[in-house]
Amino acid sequence: MEINKLYNENCLDTMAKMPDKFVDLVVTSPPYNMRTRIRNGQYTTREKSEHFSKKYKHFGDDLPIDEFYSFHSDVLRELLRVAKIVCYNFQIVTGSKEAFFKIIGYFNKDIKDIIIWDKGSGQPAMHGMVLNNCYEMVLILEDDKRAGRAIQNAKFKRGEMNNILRIGRGEKICDVHSAIFPEQLPFDLISAFSEKEALIYDPFTGSGTTAKMAVKLGRNWIGSEISAEYCEIANKRISDAIKLTGTTDPDKAIPGQQINLF
Repeated sequence: MEINKLYNENCLDTMAKMPDKFVDLVVTSPPYNMRTRIRNGQYTTREKSEHFSKKYKHFGDDLPIDEFYSFHSDVLRELLRVAKIVCYNFQIVTGSKEAFFKIIGYFNKDIKDIIIWDKGSGQPAMHGMVLNNCYEMVLILEDDKRAGRAIQNAKFKRGEMNNILRIGRGEKICDVHSAIFPEQLPFDLISAFSEKEALIYDPFTGSGTTAKMAVKLGRNWIGSEISAEYCEIANKRISDAIKLTGTTDPDKAIPGQQINLF
């Protein structure tokens, strides 16, 4: 399997190629299921006028709640198999609330802590009687079979890492993918939970922010992304980051580096 490469495929297909604990750290922010709505107190699909999500050109972001739960549960189980630490960012919205609360319960022994990403302010709620959303959550998971909050593979020293990160919203970088999380968020997570030359994986690469920060911090990376158009955007951002770092070592941050798994 190649590292420092973006795979244009479902992340479950990418992870099927990985042996256990192949990845040092996962930093990701999956789609939030923004277009699953409530009508008359029941879940429904997006409105007829909404052909695609306003945030994603090629993805409806409107799975039925049970399918959303099943998919993310499958992804998290595989991530815990292939990775030492998983940082899974999500926001509580109508289409994710029940699923993620169930996920927190199901994976309660693997969740070591939750980091609150404080965005500083919330966009106005879409409906009445709904709170403005000013924060998102990052689940920190480890499959180490140990009780407690201690993160066995953490790299920060005592007192260096808070469970609230106050970081403003990410800037829109393209018209086809506006759900960009800020570069500072993966930068802080990669810094806290990995060391130089570690392997970072993002199963929902999108525009490539996690991989870009991995390059900037001297880590190796792998990404998965189902949209070919998003892959083009991500590869351009990652290539630009590699040029800026001035990396010349052929074993570091070179797209398509071949490694022997066994």
